[in-house]
Amino acid sequence: MIRVLLVDDHTMVRKGLRMLLEGYPELEIVGESQDGYEAVDMTDRLLPDVVVMDLSMPSGLDGFAACREIRRRHPSVKTVMLTMHDEEIFVRQSVQVEADGYILKNSHGELLHQAIVEVVQGKRFYKTSVYDIIRQWINADEERQPSPLTARQKQIVRLTVLGYANKEIAEQLSISVKTVENHKTNIMQKLELDTKHELIQYAIKNNYLELAL
Repeated sequence: MIRVLLVDDHTMVRKGLRMLLEGYPELEIVGESQDGYEAVDMTDRLLPDVVVMDLSMPSGLDGFAACREIRRRHPSVKTVMLTMHDEEIFVRQSVQVEADGYILKNSHGELLHQAIVEVVQGKRFYKTSVYDIIRQWINADEERQPSPLTARQKQIVRLTVLGYANKEIAEQLSISVKTVENHKTNIMQKLELDTKHELIQYAIKNNYLELAL
């Protein structure tokens, strides 16, 4: 039996995944979690073979950070990112936190089953349109200039790229919405950027998604 832990902040998504995966006799769903902190705690207690994890979750510990912590505590536990994001920055960060798999939520159910089985076999399973591009970066050493941003501004860039609204960023960092807005204005001025796309590219090059909150 392959023991699986499901992590997603949407109850209906978790229940749907459970129903889908319970149709495979070699899979056992050992638990469900709704956020990153709970996922780490349940992994400690249940020691699943595979954690199937969403990326964007509440409570300040997203899928990337939870994956990194699970890998640190339990190197033998495999992780499969299940997300709606098919952009370079998300796939690349999944590689950097050593997620074993990455598939999209609009994929056929059999693909998730295949991902779980193959990562348990020690294979990497990434099914996304941009993975071939990301793979070229895995062993690349990029030369980076020192960042002009403060630690707080780097955190705000990270959360912005992950899709959090100003109010959500303010709540996670325990600052006001106005402070978040001021930081964003200063960030764009410091970096001499005009668009969010340019900010995302800057974040990719500087690995800002690796930052811990």
